Amino acid sequence: MSCKPTVTPQQVDIPGLIEKYNAFRDKRMRKEGQRQYVRPSGGAVESYSVDPHTPVAPRDPISEELDVVVLGAGWGGILASYHLIQQGVTNIRNVDTAGDFGGVWYWNRYPGIQCDNDAYCYLPLLEETGFMPSKKFSDGQEIFEYARRIAGQFGFADQALFHTQITELRWNEDEHRWHVKTNRGDDLRPRFVVMACGVLNMPKLPGIEGIDDFDGKLFHTARWDYDYTGGGYGNPDLSKLADKRVAIVGTGATAIQAVPHLAKHAKHLYVVQRTPSSIDERPNPPTDQAWFDSLQPGWQDERRANFQRAAQEFLQPGEPDLICDIWTEINRNLNAELEAEGWPELSLEEMFQRKGMVNFKVMERLRQRVEELVDDPDTAEALKPYYHFLCKRPLSSDEFYPVFNRPNVELIDVSETKGLQRLTKTGFVANGREYEADCVIFASGFEVTSELERRWGIEVIEGRGGVSLYDHWRDGPVTLHGTMTHRFPNQFYIGYIQGALNASVTEQFGQQGRHSAYIIAEALKRDITAVEPTRAAQDDYVQRFNDIAVDLSEFQASCPPSYFTNEGVVNDKWSLFRGWGHGWIAFQQMVQAWRDAGDLQGMDTRQLSEEVTS
Repeated sequence: MSCKPTVTPQQVDIPGLIEKYNAFRDKRMRKEGQRQYVRPSGGAVESYSVDPHTPVAPRDPISEELDVVVLGAGWGGILASYHLIQQGVTNIRNVDTAGDFGGVWYWNRYPGIQCDNDAYCYLPLLEETGFMPSKKFSDGQEIFEYARRIAGQFGFADQALFHTQITELRWNEDEHRWHVKTNRGDDLRPRFVVMACGVLNMPKLPGIEGIDDFDGKLFHTARWDYDYTGGGYGNPDLSKLADKRVAIVGTGATAIQAVPHLAKHAKHLYVVQRTPSSIDERPNPPTDQAWFDSLQPGWQDERRANFQRAAQEFLQPGEPDLICDIWTEINRNLNAELEAEGWPELSLEEMFQRKGMVNFKVMERLRQRVEELVDDPDTAEALKPYYHFLCKRPLSSDEFYPVFNRPNVELIDVSETKGLQRLTKTGFVANGREYEADCVIFASGFEVTSELERRWGIEVIEGRGGVSLYDHWRDGPVTLHGTMTHRFPNQFYIGYIQGALNASVTEQFGQQGRHSAYIIAEALKRDITAVEPTRAAQDDYVQRFNDIAVDLSEFQASCPPSYFTNEGVVNDKWSLFRGWGHGWIAFQQMVQAWRDAGDLQGMDTRQLSEEVTS
């Protein structure tokens, strides 16, 4: 399966668009950056920190020694546990605040929830499990159930501790073990800890004045309240909203899926927008069984490699685009142009320049799509994304734009005030006007690039000598291979830390889990009780990482604030997209060669009787 290039405007006013992009960005910038958001705590937002989906089952505290504790039961934790099991390491536990496996797919159960990536790439281990996604963009419920299936199929489901928050992680040098304390009184003493705490795990809440004054219903989309709205998970019949005035704050990935259902059922719907998304069409056919049955072994790796080149790098001459959606359109169109020109020899800089020109054309096509689908010219103009592709997460929907042709739906653009001004007892204030509302729903996303303390919520993480990981990484992460750090023996990291980036986050997390599992398994086989990077090896890796890093500062500075651009902070220390400069394939070849050498080069390894060398 492949597809043709899209039809885009042949001529665009690039200087004029750059000027408009800059004005669009400047209008929305907030000096507070990440500080405009607050952590879930008491008062009106108390429900954000509890689980509305699964009752908390009482249990006695657990005290035990283990080989591995995996912090997290989302995709990072699931894939870490899978690779540990494949390496023969079975004395493990996943620990998570949720009530089951699934991570973001456990917490998010809002109406209309679907994956916005190709499911045949996004859902991991399809060949290993034999699972066939029902369609290109899987529903959230299907993804949640598949995550649970993997844990059950590979034998680590029954070992997990759910509704459990880690409060302390302290390394004991005398025992060469981590001491892990939880909010349920547990005392876990594993040899190794895998930090798979997730990227989309902490709801991001705007710190709006008056949030505790509002007398109506208030919730985040990651804690959807079907008791209030009506309907249920997988059944978006929100009939209880028929007499309700509802406001949803945000127009990102979650909102564009939930808004059509809210619009259908609410008496009146306010859609509050600071920055519009780029939204393409969303063809989502059911999976062709004959096609799926025809796939040859290795097909998923090949498809993910094609997605990686099409979405993040460059397609090869003549290579088809197997994904065929908004993520791959620019490279697909670029390849068609180059093929028509007989594949001229271009430098990498020239390739990026050509790609940039296609970017302008594709974004103009997406703005024209808004005009075609939204009747009111002023509303259509407010919904147009005036920025570069990938400044904000690209999305797809056939239902979002037509919603604004309904008489009960009103777009409230708050770019002038950079967000809602305040909540009142009976509603909210935007652009100096008060609107009455019975319910305010925050579709404001997750804390993706804030400080680790906020995202992880673990009070203490102490390595050798009592050094805090939060202090150790105060100016950003320092690692070897993005996986381990000096002074924190037997501790591993999965996430956007300091390694390679893949267009499919599950592929990235899976390879990080594989690398961690290899080191853990080798340590256990060799009776190594403590392993950590030497200071020299870590420093060499960090220096190399920085030397070859792609400079994204100019691009980031051109974008409006979003979690893709760290809320407008250029070169932020927790930037999502600071990856290995030579790309995904080069990085995987490097770490595979490191594993193949078999000598754990750059690691300080010791047994209980040995002293640490540095």
